[in-house]
Amino acid sequence: MKFVHTADWQIGMKAAQVGAAAERVREERFAAGARVVELAIERAVDFLLVAGDTFEDNAVDRVAVRRVAEILGRFPGPVYIIPGNHDPPVAGSVWDHGAWDEHPQLRVFRVPDVIELPDGRLFACPLREKHSPHDPTRSIEPDTSRSTIRIGLSHGTVEGIADDAVDYPISPGVCQARGLDYLALGHWHSTATFADGRVVYAGSPETTKFGERDSGNALVVSIDTPGAAPTIEVCRTGGLSWQVIERIVTQPRDLLDVAQAVDKIADPGATLLAVRLSGVISASDSPTLERIDEILQSRFLWGSLDASRLVPEPSDESWLAELPSGPIREAAARLAASAHASAREQGDAQTAAVSTQALRELYALRTEVGA
Repeated sequence: MKFVHTADWQIGMKAAQVGAAAERVREERFAAGARVVELAIERAVDFLLVAGDTFEDNAVDRVAVRRVAEILGRFPGPVYIIPGNHDPPVAGSVWDHGAWDEHPQLRVFRVPDVIELPDGRLFACPLREKHSPHDPTRSIEPDTSRSTIRIGLSHGTVEGIADDAVDYPISPGVCQARGLDYLALGHWHSTATFADGRVVYAGSPETTKFGERDSGNALVVSIDTPGAAPTIEVCRTGGLSWQVIERIVTQPRDLLDVAQAVDKIADPGATLLAVRLSGVISASDSPTLERIDEILQSRFLWGSLDASRLVPEPSDESWLAELPSGPIREAAARLAASAHASAREQGDAQTAAVSTQALRELYALRTEVGA
């Protein structure tokens, strides 16, 4: 048995945080979905699983709904789809659109169901509302006989991912408890596996925001026999790159390093880049800072420079008196004395440089904590 596992297309997401680039970001999600289908066709898989949150919400433009149905309809084999918490099958939902009936190979599960596959069984566990404290896989009847390949399809949070109370909690031991060979999940946008490699998030096929660890993928999954470990191939489907550069600036060299890092990023036209700086800056650093900002604005699909936490370097050492009394202030005073003595004597340039750099770092840390 071989299939493609995908989830969390989030079609219709606003992406307002990236301004004018939002339209491109939204369009890339359709392109990523098309790449998922192309992957399924190229690998000649038996079927395609879509594990929820195909849409950002049920208010998505109906033209977008038709586009998704037509993209999925390009796959000649069965496509099994469940609603997620973003697009539950309530009255007037995206799943009521007539486009789904125009492609007989598309099967949307609005309620839990079990269907026979050529080499096994599929247990579909759709979500029916945005929030619930219940395990969506609870409808799966346990069977540990391993007489046929058993695949689960659901959407929720594997217990232990989040510290707070979660919607739709799923035990990481669900496959062992219910006799599943594989549980195809959606909800979390990074590709991840749990337990014995059978509880799996495909991740979103296109990154949705900064900070997602491993999104932009779809999975090709093979299971040879009942009970056999699934073979999972992670395949890149994302077209955009969301990157963050964070630096604490304590010396001019640090800003030059940031400029070089920005300059070296490949394919900036398909990259959204957020540069976040903190620390200390001198007047002589301004041209480098301006160059970084110019490159971000002129070269990248979207670029942002946050220098709000950069502070001018001190013009004197009056700030030392503002440090907490005790070892920290005493150490700072010794560093200042060492820097001045070495500079006056001009006999130990290395000591002067080290002491001065240590003072800049201490000032940056003090400013960071004070902020």
